[in-house]
Amino acid sequence: MDIAEFQRLRRAGATSALEQTQACLTRIARHDPALHAVLCLSPLALARARASDARVAAGTSLGPLDGVTVLVKDNVDTADLPTTAGSRALAGSYPLRDAAVVARLHAAGAVVLGKTNLSEWGNFRSTRSIGGWSAVGGQTANPHLLAHEPGGSSSGSAAAVAAGMAQLAIGTETNGSIVNPAGLCGVVGLKPSGGLIPTDGVVPISPHQDTVGMLARHVADAATALAVLGGDRPQGDRVAGPVHADLDPTWLRGRRLGIWRRPGSRFADRVLDGAVAALADAGAICVDVEVPDVAEIDELSWLAVVAEFRGALDEYLRTRPDAPASLAELIQFNRVDPIELSRFDQDIFELAVDADPHDRDHRPTATRLARAAVESTVAAHRLDAIAAPANGPAAPIGNPGSPVDSATPAAVARFPAVTVPAGSAGPLPIGITFLSGAHRDAHVLSVATAFERLAQARRDPDFHPALPT
Repeated sequence: MDIAEFQRLRRAGATSALEQTQACLTRIARHDPALHAVLCLSPLALARARASDARVAAGTSLGPLDGVTVLVKDNVDTADLPTTAGSRALAGSYPLRDAAVVARLHAAGAVVLGKTNLSEWGNFRSTRSIGGWSAVGGQTANPHLLAHEPGGSSSGSAAAVAAGMAQLAIGTETNGSIVNPAGLCGVVGLKPSGGLIPTDGVVPISPHQDTVGMLARHVADAATALAVLGGDRPQGDRVAGPVHADLDPTWLRGRRLGIWRRPGSRFADRVLDGAVAALADAGAICVDVEVPDVAEIDELSWLAVVAEFRGALDEYLRTRPDAPASLAELIQFNRVDPIELSRFDQDIFELAVDADPHDRDHRPTATRLARAAVESTVAAHRLDAIAAPANGPAAPIGNPGSPVDSATPAAVARFPAVTVPAGSAGPLPIGITFLSGAHRDAHVLSVATAFERLAQARRDPDFHPALPT
């Protein structure tokens, strides 16, 4: 069920927040020993579910997220649970307060179940990192095929939602860290416009590109969460769940969609071709487009992010008692720890600690090029949105695979992007990402909802251990 159906059934007395919370905890106990998506559970979850049910019975519900089960990525501060970013260096240190998004979840009555594993330090420790691995949580698996990667860095959040361990999960993205694991795990991933949800209390990579978003099984659920949590949205941009829940595929008639074909995987190409045919049958006008300057945007934003990282992380570490006080101390910790460097090194950390601070000057150019690349493409073809493959099939754990990079322009421009399940290669899901220009979150969510109902491609995972020989 989606959130709206859960709340309707709860009001009718057919279910309760306590029942749903217990069901999620049962699924975590059953499946997480193989999945390794959840790092820790909150001892307060059942009490919060009971309190939510009491509010609903008294007619004092706090809104659409009241009683909804949520898991939180472990680079988002929680005062009552550990926050480690996957690193043993932070394992013994609790944040002093909740991150802003967690405070909003509590204020909305959501039931925070616990924390999810991630690609350590948001996938920003090594160029040879393994998606879904952290020294604290080990290796998160893809729930559709356990021997394959779940993507990163919001690995545990995507895998847990796909496995039915929570209605929603909070993720974060700097460049692809929500939309990539969403595609690989076969769920919806929403990276909203930068600034809609505050990043206070999130372990930083880049203050300019870091974004808080969510993973869900339904686009309407992601839209509902953004409507509640996105309190800083620009005036005039309505991001209301019920608007999107009422859409159907006929909404696509006459909509203009730019099809951005990215190199990477023949399986992704086949899924995209099938999606384009279905969109055209539904009356959408699909035109091939090319988003310009992607290589230059990627290069300039990389230089800027590396230069921004040390200062941002050092500032964050000063808020964490009993932890390394700087990136330099963190590098030393990793060198002597028996687990941290056991799977891959820390070449990005070592690059960032000595980065040229003048490389931050590339930020304005990267942002300008990214925004112009998306908006000029939308304007030139009068598009409602741009559609691109989000991923190829997940690679076996530890293998490089065949990435399909369509995340960079929206990430660097701080524009919205939504990934929706679109098909599969055998048991492995493949998603399509919809993106558009500044503050068009509601519009992109509308396109994604209509496509979701047209494609109906999401399926529950089977937890296959490996492909048959």
